[in-house]
Amino acid sequence: MPAHLPLSRPLYEPADRIPALADLRAHVHRQDWGAVAAAFDALGDEDDRAIASRVVGEQHNAEPFLNGAMADDPGDPLVRSLLAERMIRLGWAVRSSARAHDVPAARFQQFHGYLRRAELLLIDVCAEHPRYALAWYLRTITSRGLQLGPGETRRRYERLAEHHPHHYAGQQQLLQQLCPKWGGSWETAHAFAGECARTAPPGGPGGALVAIAQLEQYAESLDGSDTRRAEKYLATPENRAHLLAAARHSVLHPDARAEAYAHTDAHNAFAAAHSAAARPADAAPHFRVLGDRASRFPWDYLGTGDHTVEFVRHRKNALATG
Repeated sequence: MPAHLPLSRPLYEPADRIPALADLRAHVHRQDWGAVAAAFDALGDEDDRAIASRVVGEQHNAEPFLNGAMADDPGDPLVRSLLAERMIRLGWAVRSSARAHDVPAARFQQFHGYLRRAELLLIDVCAEHPRYALAWYLRTITSRGLQLGPGETRRRYERLAEHHPHHYAGQQQLLQQLCPKWGGSWETAHAFAGECARTAPPGGPGGALVAIAQLEQYAESLDGSDTRRAEKYLATPENRAHLLAAARHSVLHPDARAEAYAHTDAHNAFAAAHSAAARPADAAPHFRVLGDRASRFPWDYLGTGDHTVEFVRHRKNALATG
């Protein structure tokens, strides 16, 4: 697998490091729906399409552009899904990443208003196109945000998995729902992550769910100000063995598709888990692949909570191990 040597400060936006997504972002700003649709048609991998959808949804001028495109073709599942993505992004920006008890009631109302608008779009898409992965994936997000419960989020994920059984973005959403902060338990969260890792095709990103589940439990312990307990949990030989095995089967496997968009997030998850456990040598292979390609999550779970500070510091330490 080719290494991407660190040349500069970390790049967090997929469109800043992937030419095809930079072009997609430009198409949105030019309000060229034909070019946007063609860009999605060129993506054969559903995880790539999920990340491309995120790029569209994060553009500040996306809503009026997508509303106009939908007025021209109200039945198009892509434009409705992308508009729903934009509603979800707007809603989550209002809610913020704070714990539920720290979010004012007025913000929750506005947040849920955006998600309900997204739901109305996605319900119709899923009814008309039951195999449409992007819409089912987005409905796992709205289910969690609307607090419909683990059972409903799992039901939606299972509808997605009927036709797309290794959808990494969808698996990430269900994993979040299965964590205690969203009404689940550590037992179910780790069991789901392990199942995804074991059944994923060799070279796929699914093994990184093991790292994410460990980091979520680590962060939960930190939230209780028990730093020593959190670090001890991550550093156990059993957890290290699970991470190493998952990485060998996924992003460090010879069949890993280096150009897969989701692999950046997956490598970051493995690197962060090993870094938080003070294992720079284990993190080094992931940093060598990443170079300057970073992700905000889960680096903001570590130490200072500043994703750039943590990524740069741990990358330097890991690469110094040789």
